Amino acid sequence: MALPETVAFARNFAVMVKVRGPDPKGLKMRRHAFHQYHSGETTLSASGILIPATLCDTEVARHRYGELYEGMVLVVTVASVVEPFLSLQQRENVPQGRPELISGAQIDVGTEITKEKSDNGRPLWLPAQLLSLVDIPASAHCLQSLVQASLGSPEPEWDVGWSLASYSNDSQPSKDLLQTQGSLAVGGSGSVSRMCKSLTRMAILGVSLSLKDMLDTTVSSMNKRGDFLLAVGSPFGVLSPTHFFNSISVGCIANCYPPNSSDESLLMADIRVLPGMEGSPVFSEYACLTGILIRPLRQKTSGVEIQLVIPWEAIVTASGGLLRKWPQNALKELYHQEGKLSCGGKAPFTDADDIEGPSGHACERSNFGCSSPLPVEKARSSICLITIDDGAWASGVLLNSKGLILTNAHLLEPWRFGKTHVNGGAYGDNPKNIFPFLIEGATSFGKGVEGNQKSHNLLSKTPTYKNRQIIRVRFDNVKPWVWCDAKVVYVCKGPWDVALLQLESVPDQLLPIVMNFDWPSMGSKAYVIGHGLFGPRCGFFPSVCSGVVAKVVEAETPQSYLSIQQEHNLWKMPAMLETTASVHPGASGGAVINSDGHMIGLVTSNARHSGGTVIPHLNFSIPCAALAPIYEFSKDMQDLSLLQILDEPDEYLSSVWALMRPSRPKLPPMPQTLPDNNNKQRKGSKFAEFIAERKDIFRQPSQQGKSGALSNQVKPSKL
Repeated sequence: MALPETVAFARNFAVMVKVRGPDPKGLKMRRHAFHQYHSGETTLSASGILIPATLCDTEVARHRYGELYEGMVLVVTVASVVEPFLSLQQRENVPQGRPELISGAQIDVGTEITKEKSDNGRPLWLPAQLLSLVDIPASAHCLQSLVQASLGSPEPEWDVGWSLASYSNDSQPSKDLLQTQGSLAVGGSGSVSRMCKSLTRMAILGVSLSLKDMLDTTVSSMNKRGDFLLAVGSPFGVLSPTHFFNSISVGCIANCYPPNSSDESLLMADIRVLPGMEGSPVFSEYACLTGILIRPLRQKTSGVEIQLVIPWEAIVTASGGLLRKWPQNALKELYHQEGKLSCGGKAPFTDADDIEGPSGHACERSNFGCSSPLPVEKARSSICLITIDDGAWASGVLLNSKGLILTNAHLLEPWRFGKTHVNGGAYGDNPKNIFPFLIEGATSFGKGVEGNQKSHNLLSKTPTYKNRQIIRVRFDNVKPWVWCDAKVVYVCKGPWDVALLQLESVPDQLLPIVMNFDWPSMGSKAYVIGHGLFGPRCGFFPSVCSGVVAKVVEAETPQSYLSIQQEHNLWKMPAMLETTASVHPGASGGAVINSDGHMIGLVTSNARHSGGTVIPHLNFSIPCAALAPIYEFSKDMQDLSLLQILDEPDEYLSSVWALMRPSRPKLPPMPQTLPDNNNKQRKGSKFAEFIAERKDIFRQPSQQGKSGALSNQVKPSKL
């Protein structure tokens, strides 16, 4: 199924939910930046999903909602859009039964499904009823654990919502604001617990829709990092449905939480999400339902947003039997047949009792996708987490089975790159920088790291360091996770931000990365894999973010590279890669991967505005072609002269990586045709030479007669 077909199908399920009610004091709009307020009434909006009959247990619905359910289709959206219009008591204590709106409040649902199947881009508005509110405890628990694991970080203050939105209309302190300083027990009654429950809470609505039998879909059987995601929602909501109703956004799954579990309760998405898209249904590449978007977490200081998706399975578990995990009478998996993908049926998106795969045998969910991992999943096994005893962490790439690891030099020597400390702050201001932003490097998590091995001091250190550093490396491709001590082998003194570490004890089952030295094509697919934003305390696998190669900055190949140059063009080499994938602090030292799962670059930095806001989609990586000396060294780790190639100074490369205009080459001296009286060559323009030759004339004093009149040798000015 091509993307346009997937989008056309997914739009059948996406709706826009608007709630209008009396608000004489203008308080309902708090924490909702985009709203309408007119004549004492406030209108809020969000996105939502129509639930097909195959994903709903009709008997449970009738028992729970009675006659109110007859002739209705269920709609799931975020509870935050309706909670301001509940009574104060019901907002503080979620009712077990049916919640009641305040007098005068009304809910409407806009859908693209009409009898005429028109595609004019405008929603058909239908009245809706609020049936129940559902807490998702598994997702709330994961979110709370995630936030509390960030205790001790240099940027501890979290908020809910988008950096794009302005919350100046919030006249009272928000309960959503998280001050993660201090200790809060998981599942406790603190502000973190209340916020996490509120953020993950869902509202179930009922809407009269006679075309419900046309709706049918299935559910994604697995959620893997790097999997394609499609969200359909209505950004900016009621402000302009004509322009934004049921807009799409694509991305991928960046990470899953909890990490070592088959039942993920929270997904992190690398996807563009705008205000008003909370509640949007999220689909896989083949239009299979993955989950529902909620509002993001946001670091207040940096503006970094974490887009969150609640998996459909977690919502089903919390619904008490109302919703189904799988379509009724359908198998729980997908299969490929004759180049087309069917979702649990004989034809796409239909149900069937018996399904056979291409070989004629019934498919089993346990076998789906297990025979050969995706290329990105293979590459992810080569990415490790590196921690330094002063609290910093970054990512690294395993180069060989002997435990040689490639990472960034700024993790070990931050002062060389304009940073005063390795604590996640931006590089220092550079007055010669031509861009209005700063480069962002490693990050930190505070003192101490818990692991399953005892930490030891380094056996040796390079002359670079005045103090001993404890360096530890974690590999995630084995269970349980393995922590290893490491020592510094090499830190580049040239223009490249690279360093090499060597494990002191090499574990089994290491999976080195595969490098690709070809010139990356602009527009080609690129995945960034690294431990961005969340460090060792959170227990995450490396995150996967997708994008494309946006720019390849080239340079002349240094003479010392010619003997090991892997690229066909011997005189030019890529010097810098720019990608559109998200790069967050902590992902430095990770890998840029192509669609084949091969490494094409080493993640080095993203950027941030001078005001502090991070620009994750503007990032820079070192191409593998520039890392050829390191690759050759990694084969037997004997020839140290290969690494000296990287140490050679190069003014042009240094200016490229300083984000400065490269200096122009010096021109040969111009021949001098006008020698002076001393027969010496004179520098400067011809105009300067003209002035110099006539200096004696200009220095002559004016000759005046005894009467004060001008001499006849000098004519007076006509001005």
